[in-house]
Amino acid sequence: MQRLLVDQYDITRTRLEEVASAPLGPGQARLKLESFALTANNVTYAAVGFTTQYWQFFPTGIEGQGLVPVWGVAEVTQSNAEALAPGTRLYGFYPLAEELVITPRADAQGAIVDTAPHRADLPGVYNRYTPVRSTPEQDHMRALLQPLLATSYLLFDWLMDNDLFGAQQVIVGSASSKTGLGLCKFLAEPAARGYGIVGLTSDRNRAFVEGSGACDRVLSYDEIDRIDDVPSVYVDMAGNGAVKAALHGHLRDRVKHSAAVGLSHWDKFEAKQDLPGAKPQFFFAPAQIAKRRAEWGPGVMEDKIAKAWKRIAGGAPDWVTVRVHHGIAAAPAVYDALATGTAQPRDGHVIRL
Repeated sequence: MQRLLVDQYDITRTRLEEVASAPLGPGQARLKLESFALTANNVTYAAVGFTTQYWQFFPTGIEGQGLVPVWGVAEVTQSNAEALAPGTRLYGFYPLAEELVITPRADAQGAIVDTAPHRADLPGVYNRYTPVRSTPEQDHMRALLQPLLATSYLLFDWLMDNDLFGAQQVIVGSASSKTGLGLCKFLAEPAARGYGIVGLTSDRNRAFVEGSGACDRVLSYDEIDRIDDVPSVYVDMAGNGAVKAALHGHLRDRVKHSAAVGLSHWDKFEAKQDLPGAKPQFFFAPAQIAKRRAEWGPGVMEDKIAKAWKRIAGGAPDWVTVRVHHGIAAAPAVYDALATGTAQPRDGHVIRL
């Protein structure tokens, strides 16, 4: 089978590699990928792969070379596990490769959990696989939007859970990203809201964000001095150190919370910055899921997420164009465009195997 290796220390460097399929042991199942999405979110996985354990999900056995996780659908082609029959199709978290071997167990909600020892201490939300019966078009839209809009909704829920940290406006950096735009759309849903929504983006993507209708104001990165000087939350999907410094410098103690979420501008990231206002804190979506599961019980938050992303995805044709590429050999070029920031924000890329 083939897989796409990514240099863990220079994530723009990739190479396709052909390796022997992993042998199937007792209690294991082999999954052959049918399709998966590639978005800026996958580049973020690579950029923060060490600090947030993303490199640990699918070890390669090669020092300095990693497999970027992707979301997609695979079919069970072989099974030595009672929990999983051949022919079952599963949506979930996969390596950027043609196959994956898992050690499946069925959970109480009807999902399949990979109980492989090396995944035992990793966030459980990534170890769950959902049986699906869907068309290729439905598979593509789910893989493109479900992970991103799930994060958008968790951000929205977290902001509401914390009463916006006392802010009067939410500023979303890299608002052209699908996660950023999704957050803007969730923030815009309440009929009576006491906060403004400001989308920050590049000049190149400004018209796209404005056309979404999800923001009260859309500003380019060189217009940060036009942001209203009121208590604010900054939700940063870009990770651009210069942008973050400019925003904190403009608002100073008006920055009530600064959330680091994505790294669409990973090459402009600055790990240590002495900034006025609230110090940036990393937002980890699985932590909000765990909090809500503890408060509401298993399955409640997952149901809310499912309804929320499907609600926003209903209008996706207005702001997403699905681009289907065939064969894993197409993945390096798509990944490169995303990693170098040359991909178009409207495009949603799917690799079909």
